[in-house]
Amino acid sequence: MDVVYRKERESDYRQSESVVREAFWNRYAPGCCEHFLLHVMRESGAFIDDLSIVACAGSRVTGIVAGMGGRIETDDGRRLAVATLGPVAVAPEYQGRGIGSALIGRFRDAAALLGFAAVVLCGDPDYYCGRGFSAAESYGIRTGDDMYADALLVCELHEGVLQNAAGRYFEDRIYDVDLEAAALFDRDFPAATPLVGTPSQRRFEMLAALRRKA
Repeated sequence: MDVVYRKERESDYRQSESVVREAFWNRYAPGCCEHFLLHVMRESGAFIDDLSIVACAGSRVTGIVAGMGGRIETDDGRRLAVATLGPVAVAPEYQGRGIGSALIGRFRDAAALLGFAAVVLCGDPDYYCGRGFSAAESYGIRTGDDMYADALLVCELHEGVLQNAAGRYFEDRIYDVDLEAAALFDRDFPAATPLVGTPSQRRFEMLAALRRKA
């Protein structure tokens, strides 16, 4: 069945959250909280409806990408509006078909039309650097607490816009997930078993530790 990409609708919300849960379960931590993140993102003033895009096979949501407004505060006193990408997820049985890459590409295109300077995310360089992203450190861009991080990645939406953009990147506070609230939210979904010490969790722990003082 062909996959169709379109803007997410309110009627998609539960399906989208379920896809995110399936894709992230035990990936970065035992269980996951990303489906709760997607749920509460929509309540934030920084949430951008036009960046919430789904992949559908018939009436089924098979993938979702969403994002928020963020900013880079440059060392020379400027503020650049950027789009924070995440979460992006594809239902496990649809992975490996290019749906994730297509969602990311559509997110970038939509963010460019909205006038954002760049897309920023925290993710695995092994995946995202093959999809148009590069190390934020190569532009002198650090985390909000002024650290270089291997997982902090950027994609220019207009050529050269980050060449003199050294500074600190700030994402919306909604990404600091309330884990207790996430656990309560998860009770409304089918029971699933949290696992500890998976290879993807160990990879995440290694990447998270790759932070250096600027």
